[in-house]
Amino acid sequence: MAKTRGTGLLMVWADIDPQFEEEYHRWYDEEHIAHLLAVPGFLSAGRYVALRGSPKYLALYELEAPDVLRSPAFLDGVRFRPSARRVRYSGGTIGRNYLLNGYRQIFPVHTDPIEQTREPAPFLQMGRIDVPQMVEEEFNDWYNTAYIPPYLAVPGCLGARRYVAVDGQPKYLTLYEFENATVSESQKWAKARDGNPWSRRIRPFMRHDVGSPGVYRRLYPK
Repeated sequence: MAKTRGTGLLMVWADIDPQFEEEYHRWYDEEHIAHLLAVPGFLSAGRYVALRGSPKYLALYELEAPDVLRSPAFLDGVRFRPSARRVRYSGGTIGRNYLLNGYRQIFPVHTDPIEQTREPAPFLQMGRIDVPQMVEEEFNDWYNTAYIPPYLAVPGCLGARRYVAVDGQPKYLTLYEFENATVSESQKWAKARDGNPWSRRIRPFMRHDVGSPGVYRRLYPK
């Protein structure tokens, strides 16, 4: 099977005025995704709509490595030569709250080759997070060793990844993959969230971005 995941992500969020949403979806699915997937190092793409959180729409691009975002093919062919439609959707004419962030994977450190061929998950839960520098090292140790592992045992949780931003803010992104939209509403998820005393020390330092955490349903591929 073809590789669909690497160690980088490009995440693009936006709110679109309702009267232009149909046009926006058609452009994205029929034109824009193909344009980006033609860039070397872009492996796959998924589009999502928010069930909770914001901005409303998310496009997720899996990258071979975050360095793809520094390549001439991306910078000259996409980033700094936007189409007229992309300017409309990202520049405030009919789109708002536009975010474009690039990320490097920090958890897991090593990915199972089988997981590198997965399609975009049906549902995502994600958090965009900053923490004070004075607790940053402990925050990462806690997240990787104590906070994420219990979630992975919750029915319906397909996996979890963590990233650090190479473009954009906040600094950290957590991405959970779900089978359905209600995984994080279950009692087992709540037990995993609150079961470790270490969490009570670290959680007050976490600063979520506006609209985070959010739960998203996949629109593309259908």
